[in-house]
Amino acid sequence: MFVYLLHIGFQDSISDVQGVSTCKNILACPICYVPLIWNGDPVLSVDAAPRSSLQCGSCKKSYFGNDTHLDLTVGSGAKEYGEDKPASTEIFRTPLVSFLYERGWRHSFSVWGGFPGPEGEFELSKEYLKPVLGGNIVDASCGSGLFSRLFTKSGLFSLVVALDFSENMLRQCYEFIKQEENFPKENFILVRADISRLPFPSRSVDAVHAGAAIHCWPSPSAAVAEISRVLRPGGVFVATTYILDGPYSALPLLRPLRQNIGQISGSHIFLDERELKDLCNACGLVGFTCTRNRRFVMISATKPS
Repeated sequence: MFVYLLHIGFQDSISDVQGVSTCKNILACPICYVPLIWNGDPVLSVDAAPRSSLQCGSCKKSYFGNDTHLDLTVGSGAKEYGEDKPASTEIFRTPLVSFLYERGWRHSFSVWGGFPGPEGEFELSKEYLKPVLGGNIVDASCGSGLFSRLFTKSGLFSLVVALDFSENMLRQCYEFIKQEENFPKENFILVRADISRLPFPSRSVDAVHAGAAIHCWPSPSAAVAEISRVLRPGGVFVATTYILDGPYSALPLLRPLRQNIGQISGSHIFLDERELKDLCNACGLVGFTCTRNRRFVMISATKPS
């Protein structure tokens, strides 16, 4: 058994891209944020997880892979202790929702919300991600890995981390991968983690993508602050969500109703683009831009250099 520090590098085809990470320790202890020591297969890939363990050199806590993913939550390894998450988080941990998400649930966003569909969203996101092509990307709250797989097959990034809190979503992603012929499994990993406690060192990530996820996060500000922490200077955050603006935002009871819904479900309803811009700016991100189509919005912001 060999011991390796997790690291990544450019693919030969994109080695000439400037301004992105060429070699960094990418996975860290979610308690200490210290890079983890990798014990196992020297090849960083989705198939390496079952054969690998990781250890924090600071707090000495160990983390382990299972059949599908690495569990890098703070509570990883706890036998008795557990925490209940808000409904907006727990619903995606159920086997039924994980199964249906990519088999109809996600498609409904296009029907009622104006989402352009996976391929359309992917093309839009590539425009925002141009400054960091060739670096690593974290697909945060990846669900069943719809965009994680597209990022990986595009060959535009040196490492893709598909990250979600739902074990069943990650298992579903793994099942989809097994069904694809010649899927590039190297430099692609599945990681279970909390969006408000990301298992990456500060200033180590080139890009973070979050598709249709911000409104489901228990605390968008805590999550975006974590994303800002892990982004390197010049790193890019790209996300999609929906906005209830226009005539909806003028309804006098909508804002207090939003608070009640948020308290009960843990989800957040955005009422205008300015709120999203203010969220990014408050968390230390600049250069906010967005693309709209009806209720759909794609936003982008950058970590200052």
